[in-house]
Amino acid sequence: MLIEKLHWRYATKKMDPNRAVPDAALERILEAARLAPTSSGLQPFEIVVVTNPEIRAQLRAAAFDQAQITDGSHLLVFAAWDNYTEERIDAVVEQTGAERGGVSDALTGYYERLKAMYLPRPAEENFNHAARQAYIAFSQAITAAAFEAVDATPMEGFDADKVDEILGLRARGLRSVTLLPLGYRDTSGDWLVDMKKVRRPMDDLVTRVA
Repeated sequence: MLIEKLHWRYATKKMDPNRAVPDAALERILEAARLAPTSSGLQPFEIVVVTNPEIRAQLRAAAFDQAQITDGSHLLVFAAWDNYTEERIDAVVEQTGAERGGVSDALTGYYERLKAMYLPRPAEENFNHAARQAYIAFSQAITAAAFEAVDATPMEGFDADKVDEILGLRARGLRSVTLLPLGYRDTSGDWLVDMKKVRRPMDDLVTRVA
């Protein structure tokens, strides 16, 4: 089932502006992203769901006029923390304690050691680490969309500074990492829809160490 869905999906080039992703399907895609694994369980990113047509038009202009941003019904913007801070890490500890029946010495000690590693590092290094965590959730959202028979187009081609400005991300301590328009393919207008999926052969991609 999983492999079949992954064969079905592709980076949709033309979406049908007259079809909208149902709310229930959207929520399942977002939940899959929320459940993605991240380093030390920090989840150092947020997902901004943009449906406002005017805002999406501005974002399209900041993304080299990629039409899927406005032709799809939803745009997911994955935005990573701009840095790790004591407050952000402590909030993770507090939530974990609240949901697991208390904060143990082992839990506190683990995250104190984490802060000792992360907090002295340059902000850019920490942002890059957070961005890699966002990519895990991004990938999981793409797979979940395929399970919902929802088309998605992963995008890195955009002006991050402009996207951050449009959405006010920097003021929230966030920086945009990736975009994911969601919608339904327009089979009459998408040149890629019937193309064979091309991937490297397994033996070229995988090295097995027995």
